[in-house]
Amino acid sequence: MCRLPVRAHLIQGEKHMKFTKLTPNLVVRDVQAAVHFYQSVLGFKPAITVPDAPPYVFASVTSGNVEIFFNDQKAVAEDYPPLAKDPLGGTMTLFLECEGIEEILRAVEKSGARIVMPLKTQFYGMREFAFLDPQGWTVTMAERVK
Repeated sequence: MCRLPVRAHLIQGEKHMKFTKLTPNLVVRDVQAAVHFYQSVLGFKPAITVPDAPPYVFASVTSGNVEIFFNDQKAVAEDYPPLAKDPLGGTMTLFLECEGIEEILRAVEKSGARIVMPLKTQFYGMREFAFLDPQGWTVTMAERVK
């Protein structure tokens, strides 16, 4: 827990903390299936796989400046034992800004992924829809209204 005095020091500039990137690191049942879905449905490109050939225990995919990691649940449980029993997906969601949201929606619908929020325009100027990926993670796709 971050106590107020530490935060006050950071605000006053006595310490310098800089965050340079946030990469979702999703725990999944099947890394290869996760890579396949994000590649075939959303157009991501595989970047890293461990090992080089399936079955993978880790992989990353990229699209533009967006990167997502996938870790095999059994493999990651060695370092993080609570993750061995936790249900996948949880309450965290991915929020991906995109262009061409209608085309993405059609691809997601065609894949059979469950749409959990239909396409709609939000009061804050984004058109969004959300779906569950095959590993149980909620993904919200969002495009700025022009």
